[in-house]
Amino acid sequence: MDITTLPVLATVLHAGAAVVTTLTDLLTPVVGPAGAALAVVVLTLAVRVALVPLAVLQVRAERDRRRLAPRIAELRRRAGRDSARFQRSLQELYASEHVSPLAGCLPVLAQAPVVSLLYTLFTHASIDGTVNTLLRATLAGIPLAQSAVAVVTSPLWVHGWLVLALLVVLAVAVECTRRSQLHWNPAPEADPTVPGAAAMTGAARWLPFVSVVFAALAPLAAALYLLTSALWTLAERAVLRRVLR
Repeated sequence: MDITTLPVLATVLHAGAAVVTTLTDLLTPVVGPAGAALAVVVLTLAVRVALVPLAVLQVRAERDRRRLAPRIAELRRRAGRDSARFQRSLQELYASEHVSPLAGCLPVLAQAPVVSLLYTLFTHASIDGTVNTLLRATLAGIPLAQSAVAVVTSPLWVHGWLVLALLVVLAVAVECTRRSQLHWNPAPEADPTVPGAAAMTGAARWLPFVSVVFAALAPLAAALYLLTSALWTLAERAVLRRVLR
């Protein structure tokens, strides 16, 4: 059973398709065949502008964690190998200081439905019983419904330079954001006495690049969203961290 045929999801998909199609129709006279790709970029920017309040909460929480870093280090020293005690103390500290440890995840979680929507819009032949014309949209000869992996392993490989360039830019943006995060909020060194601590630290180093892997496997439309959003995040954090010191 295709869950996208359920009434609620079908309505959401239909509305999403209408938005992307309308933006495409408005932009095509200006940019030609790239209208659908630019529509995805415009949609991404609109979503990120709407999420600025969450980004502000994220940066404020980051600032608060930086302020509390010495106290957190002291809690870790007192707890020793008792990780449960440390977590309880940490939660109590956050509660007393009115700091939300989940604030940093809010912008990512809020964007997940939009990414899922774009993924679905560019992978389904029909939407709400009608032919999905978005599947015909292209960027430099590459269908927005094709993934980077599909492009480089098909006759479209001659256009592979474009999708590879997009992935490289995304990876650079992700790495710059990660380094900036470490600059403003240095991660504590892994405690060698805690089992699995080194593995968790290594996983945290590469976890941000999951988005790059997803972008390589998802339709180009979803990859464009991720790239635009990553560049926005990099610029937005740089501005907010200076404004909200």
